[in-house]
Amino acid sequence: MSKQQWADDLKKCIGDEHVKIDEPLSSHTMTRMGGRADLFCDPETEEGVQAVVRYAHEHEIPVLLLGNGSNMVVRDGGVRGIVLNLSNLNEVRFDGNSVYAESGADIKAVSRQSAACGLTGFEFACGIPGSVGGAMVMNAGAYGGEIKDIIHRCTVLTPEGERLVLSKEELELGYRTSIIAKKGYYVLSAEFALEEGDQEEIDAKVADLTHQRESKQPLEYPSAGSVFKRPPGYFAGKLIQDSGLQGKGFGGAEVSTKHAGFIVNKNRATATDYIRTIEMVREAVRNNFGVDLELEVKIVGEES
Repeated sequence: MSKQQWADDLKKCIGDEHVKIDEPLSSHTMTRMGGRADLFCDPETEEGVQAVVRYAHEHEIPVLLLGNGSNMVVRDGGVRGIVLNLSNLNEVRFDGNSVYAESGADIKAVSRQSAACGLTGFEFACGIPGSVGGAMVMNAGAYGGEIKDIIHRCTVLTPEGERLVLSKEELELGYRTSIIAKKGYYVLSAEFALEEGDQEEIDAKVADLTHQRESKQPLEYPSAGSVFKRPPGYFAGKLIQDSGLQGKGFGGAEVSTKHAGFIVNKNRATATDYIRTIEMVREAVRNNFGVDLELEVKIVGEES
């Protein structure tokens, strides 16, 4: 079957406007780089997501789940198969101390809305770039907090399109990992359990964490966020800084001079530039300190 046939079939399921052929992924990633998707689908409902996943499984079409495009580098050759974007699933609801958020909701916005409602526990995420779904997949965390601390349950689809509701224990959340990542599940929504707090204290904490992020991270340039996981006993940024790599890179990509744990797209970088810079950093840190840096970002797609 051709991608045109895939598109024609899926348009009947989720609507013409939600299926695009050869869509440039540079328009959908935080790095502002990457090739084209054979098929780009952004359904509006959980039923639409399920229809796409089941169709892909039935026809053995690979699927790449794209949240808001953070924490991901798409190679210049693009992605074969279907890129599934869930940004249209962005409903957020509050019920007492419980917060329900769909997969495509912005995690920063959910954190800040929770804070505005006088709920505490979600402040750590007020500056994390990404979607609720992406945060669930990797058990996102910052400033001493992580998703594991506040999650109640999560609704997912299996690669076959079966709907499951997973408890906190069933999610197997660890450092930047989860059963979602291990099994290739698709997050539909999550429910978080927060606590009532003092509004002034909550506001002060959000303001402090926002200041820390804005003063220390290179938000003025496109990037995939923090590139490397924290190696046991070390800080990746410090190892990179001590290797003298800040300001160095390939093409339009370089190690940030503001925070060495970030690689920024400073001047129309290609994914190849970005990946070469990643490998330069890993090799230098390995040679200098004997530490193998593990990627936190996901590299997907094909070479051009």
